[in-house]
Amino acid sequence: MKAFFQKYKHAWVLLYGFIYLPWFFWLESRANQPYHVIHVWLDDKIPFVEYFIVPYLLWFVYIAAVFLYLFFKGTKKEFYRYCFFLFTGMTLFLVISTIYPNGHLLRPTELPRHNIFTFAVQILYQADTPTNIFPSIHVFNSIAAHRAVVNNPKLGRNRLIYGGSLVLMLSIILATMFLKQHSALDVMAGIVLGTLMDQIVYRMEFSFSRERISKRRRQTVI
Repeated sequence: MKAFFQKYKHAWVLLYGFIYLPWFFWLESRANQPYHVIHVWLDDKIPFVEYFIVPYLLWFVYIAAVFLYLFFKGTKKEFYRYCFFLFTGMTLFLVISTIYPNGHLLRPTELPRHNIFTFAVQILYQADTPTNIFPSIHVFNSIAAHRAVVNNPKLGRNRLIYGGSLVLMLSIILATMFLKQHSALDVMAGIVLGTLMDQIVYRMEFSFSRERISKRRRQTVI
């Protein structure tokens, strides 16, 4: 373990889990308390489609796969940018859910069919409460993962990976609504926040290089 952290010093970012997870589970423990119901007219027009459980669950693999690739194969700058993208949105989500308890009433009272996909949806519903949904972290993190793929010189130039990442990102975004996990308003908020973070992370020039930081400090002193 010591050798691992000596080799991969940027693993310190994993400490964020000790902030996010306890906070998130505390929020989930308040599911039985009053909350603001999020709903827009578009929610009533979107049907329940259980097959979207596949891309919805692939979200966990998607986010982790990009994280691990950049951790081991990417540059530290790419990795830090991805983490900054993810963690900023996730922290805002926690703050919003703490100040403004929210949830929805969109889940069907009875699933229309019985198959392996609806079975998976039932498990999802039991494990995840319909609260703390604004903005959608599924949407926001999917955008973060895709933008990290696009901005990686190797992954972004591979048409198969680029196309697959784009399709998966869009499928996950749609899945949040077709599985009745999120209101369209949550999704729109996730897209707006993700677009804004993309401008900050990839359009503005930040450097995590010690050399460049030291150079800037010397210039400031001079």
